[in-house]
Amino acid sequence: MPKTLDIRRKRLIFRAWHRGTREADLLLGRFADAHVPGLDSQGLDRFEALLTENDPDIYDWITERQAPPPGHDAVVLLLKRFSFKTDRR
Repeated sequence: MPKTLDIRRKRLIFRAWHRGTREADLLLGRFADAHVPGLDSQGLDRFEALLTENDPDIYDWITERQAPPPGHDAVVLLLKRFSFKTDRR
């Protein structure tokens, strides 16, 4: 099972970096690089579900223009904390 999780993690990181908009790639890709390797199966499920959403919706949730749906609120909270850090690469 660990190999299966490793493959899944690599696929999710790839998907996060290849969203379609550069802004989403940078936000979600950097987040994925930092957090996906440490996520368990349930965390991967939540992140994978978030990746099915449209970039403008995710952006609105992170900037608090709209509240995220209950199924995404935990991941969006992590994204908000990550995206507003001052110590960028």
